[in-house]
Amino acid sequence: MGHWPVFLINMAKDTDRLAAARAELDLAGVQFTRIEAVNGRALSPEARAEVYDAAANARRARHPLTGPEIGCYLSHIRAWEAILATGAPGGVVLEDDLRVAGDLAAALSALAEDGGDWDLAKLFTFRPDVKLIAPRELLPGLEIGTPYRVPSTTLAYAIRAEAASRLLYLSQPFFRPIDEDHKFFWEKDISVALLRPAPIRMGRQETAEGTVGEARRAATRDDGRSAARRIWQGIRYQAGYAAGLHWHRMFRR
Repeated sequence: MGHWPVFLINMAKDTDRLAAARAELDLAGVQFTRIEAVNGRALSPEARAEVYDAAANARRARHPLTGPEIGCYLSHIRAWEAILATGAPGGVVLEDDLRVAGDLAAALSALAEDGGDWDLAKLFTFRPDVKLIAPRELLPGLEIGTPYRVPSTTLAYAIRAEAASRLLYLSQPFFRPIDEDHKFFWEKDISVALLRPAPIRMGRQETAEGTVGEARRAATRDDGRSAARRIWQGIRYQAGYAAGLHWHRMFRR
């Protein structure tokens, strides 16, 4: 069995992270193609405005996007384009701060052969106890199912080509971080699955220019919104997400 092409997102300056990821994947027997990550900090205001819908963000998101969050989304868009360029039925997208925790090659081969009703299969979650709907065995000791709440991470996932094409069409311009867009899966009609136990774990976090999380925390302190407005946007976001999620799981599972 073979697996779909694998693409690793990596910033040019992050050579240490690339080396660490390469060592992990070489040991796992997984070949990959590097995708040059987009440096969102370096984008001009005009370039940001072409891809980021600030008006929709103000209405429907928790917070304004930072440069690194915009760059992260654009990097995944590059990966989807690369998958489609191969002509393969799907592909695997990895971020370079990963660590292999299981038989990744076998898991990827099984996903490529799997006929399950999923568009995107996550290979990592921060919470190993995520509730799965209709779990089934993918390999001995490895199951796949639909997470009731989609994990907030894009560290590693497999995606079918048709879904990558759909996301390319529907995700530009964007107004949320990419991991939050995955949580709102019903908006783009994407079926998200999760492997358990996850064959990928979080690895090296140090970067040349700082992490997305660090940028988000700094921006939250300095974004100019009043405390009341931040609270209101947070409540509105959570309420909208919870209502959409529970309705979808109850009536459109």
